[in-house]
Amino acid sequence: MGAYEKLIVKVLRGTSDANIPFSEICQLLKKLDFDERVRGDHHIFTKYGIEEILNLQPKRSKAKPYQVKQVRDLILKYKLKLEEKDDE
Repeated sequence: MGAYEKLIVKVLRGTSDANIPFSEICQLLKKLDFDERVRGDHHIFTKYGIEEILNLQPKRSKAKPYQVKQVRDLILKYKLKLEEKDDE
């Protein structure tokens, strides 16, 4: 299991929302094919086919727990999965 799969499991488990590094949650959303726009410390994530917009800000170096919950809710609602890429 790769690092991003482990992070998805950690997010979906919901037991350590306050201990998710902000940079890792941003990288996870990019791996899930979200587009990122940055305005100051606001990282705004959008994805075609998903009407919700995620607006994340760091709290020191961690993601805010309620924002991790928003990410979890989107993953579950839209059944988002990591794309497996074949190395050729």
